[in-house]
Amino acid sequence: MSPRPARMPRPARWFFRSIGPASVVAVGWLLAQGRFRGVADPRWDEVAAAAGLVAGMCVAGVRRAMRAPSSARPKVRDDLELGAPLVAAAYMVVGLAGPGVHPLVYVVMAGLVGFFGAVPAALLLALAMGFEALLTLRSGWIPFATHAAFLALFAAIYRIVLNARLALARHTEQEAVKARIKEVEERARTYRLATAGSSEPAPDSGSQWMLAAVKQVEGAVGSVLEIGELGLRTHTCAAFLLAPDDRTLVLHDCRSASEQVQRGAVHAGEGILAGVLKRSVPVRMVSPSGLRGVTWYDSGPAPRSVCAVPLVEAGGQLRGVLVADRMEAEPFEDRDETLLRTLAGEVLRAIEVERVLVEIRRARDEKIRFIKAIEDLNRAANLDAVFGAVLDGARQLAGLDFAAITLVSEHDGNREHRVARMSGTSPAGKTLEGRVFADNNGLVANVVRYGTPLPGRDLRSMDRQVVFDDDTRVRGLGALKILPVAAGDRILGTLVAGARRRASLDEDALRMLEVIALQAGQAVLRAQLFDQTERLATTDGLTGLLNHRAFQARADEALAQARRYGRACAVMLTDVDHFKSVNDTYGHPVGDLVLKEVAQILREKARDTDLVARYGGEEFALIMPETDGKGALVIAERIREAVGAKVFQTDVGPLQVTISIGIAAVPANGSAKQELIDLADQCLYFAKRNGRNRSVLPPLMESARRSA
Repeated sequence: MSPRPARMPRPARWFFRSIGPASVVAVGWLLAQGRFRGVADPRWDEVAAAAGLVAGMCVAGVRRAMRAPSSARPKVRDDLELGAPLVAAAYMVVGLAGPGVHPLVYVVMAGLVGFFGAVPAALLLALAMGFEALLTLRSGWIPFATHAAFLALFAAIYRIVLNARLALARHTEQEAVKARIKEVEERARTYRLATAGSSEPAPDSGSQWMLAAVKQVEGAVGSVLEIGELGLRTHTCAAFLLAPDDRTLVLHDCRSASEQVQRGAVHAGEGILAGVLKRSVPVRMVSPSGLRGVTWYDSGPAPRSVCAVPLVEAGGQLRGVLVADRMEAEPFEDRDETLLRTLAGEVLRAIEVERVLVEIRRARDEKIRFIKAIEDLNRAANLDAVFGAVLDGARQLAGLDFAAITLVSEHDGNREHRVARMSGTSPAGKTLEGRVFADNNGLVANVVRYGTPLPGRDLRSMDRQVVFDDDTRVRGLGALKILPVAAGDRILGTLVAGARRRASLDEDALRMLEVIALQAGQAVLRAQLFDQTERLATTDGLTGLLNHRAFQARADEALAQARRYGRACAVMLTDVDHFKSVNDTYGHPVGDLVLKEVAQILREKARDTDLVARYGGEEFALIMPETDGKGALVIAERIREAVGAKVFQTDVGPLQVTISIGIAAVPANGSAKQELIDLADQCLYFAKRNGRNRSVLPPLMESARRSA
């Protein structure tokens, strides 16, 4: 590998990159001063500005050329380094040569608008407006407004026209690609390489190996026709294949001296070709005056001699006709017929080989996708990962347009369903994710109720298709299957699979989806148990807040991030005042109620990004990212006032309590976790010693100590 060239020192790089911007500023200053006097008598400052512009454009051009091999798009700064000197140079020429060359500005702006992106183009247009003001405002507002309007209109029209042409070119290219894909799909169906007899495209018919298979068959047929043309001395040697509807014959390929060969569809029930198909035997015919029943020519004289053999597969299935004709009344002999039959066998063999290879590749790909889907499910450790693995696997295996997974739960004896995750286009035309609906007579609820896949019949035969609930209707799906997601005898939810193509949910696809649903049940149960275990390990059982151990770990993460990025972060410790008296007077059940209600207030008043934990006993702790001491004091006062205003209804009467709060923050009061916690604890006890029911920051505590 060649050594990397040494980079220019930073001061030198800064100097060279400053030439262009400095020259642009100089041109603006000269325009503002009216210093341009003409090309015949240039001043030194005009020459210097012009030289600077040329040097700046050269530096920007060299930098752009050096970055050309990179696939990264140029930055806005790079575009401005090249475009700004060009704009300045255009206005410098106008200033020197006079208003007669002002159209040069329009030409330059058109090129820049077409060459650069929208953001640099808009900035360069703004720069041109500034130069226009410096050049023309001395003559009044009307010349400036006229030139500026023409400049903006010209740039906008050029941009719109250019974008329209690019969009048209992209559309034409996409249409060409679609046409080629459609042609490959039609050929694949004709060869029975994909979804024989169906008018719907196969899900993977556009893959590279399908295209390769079609090319292989086309090459084999072309070689057979060339051999037939040379060996049989034919006027035309052509292969007609039956269309998927078996009603028409389509010219696949031919070798002919005539331009009148029928390129469209030929009716399979008419003429000589119909006789070959009907009897499935070779036909040889000759007539000195020209044969009747020749349907493969649009016009012109009829051939006088024909030999046609059917393309019949080993199972007796007709695939088409291989035909050879001559314009002379020279009959085809037995050996000619034998050769044509041999060539027909080669055509069928090529199609069969590619068909087998396609099936092998398809089976291999399905197996790989199936194994990957199961592996992804087994690796999923939480519910989000499980849902994603289930839906991705289901969509890839069955070519689904819509997939969803629902979970069932019971609250107070009532069953409730929730759409946990959705993928693809919703059949209802709106998002369903997170939707909760009660138990009903819909398909999802019945699958949970009976534990069997539904619907059991074709979707089109159903009068009313209630999948989730009455407010959600299924539209645009040709196939639908809802499978139970179960773990043992327990139904956890359902897997909803829908597709626009009826053929997507065939027997093989349903078998794989059933396995996916079965594995999904185990994965969901495992993830739920994992989440429950993790929640028990990190959550305080009484208040539902983070416990002390989880708080310590999360505090380390928050403070480490604050130190790394130089951000503020506050630690708050709070304690229920006189809590021992509450327990002694009202009993521990009332004390537990007070702790739960205080915890609820802390959770409601804290922000979504704050971490709230039960620190121990009647103490609580908060970690507040992106918050300094003053901001934490505002939140602390909000919490303190809410707790003081709360009336706890107990069996022995109403009760009110207060809390005291201590605060410490990064970086004002330190950076180490234990240092901050100790300082917040000191502030908390300072609040308790000085009347309770207050929030204290370190400066207040230090001030009180100094005054004492």
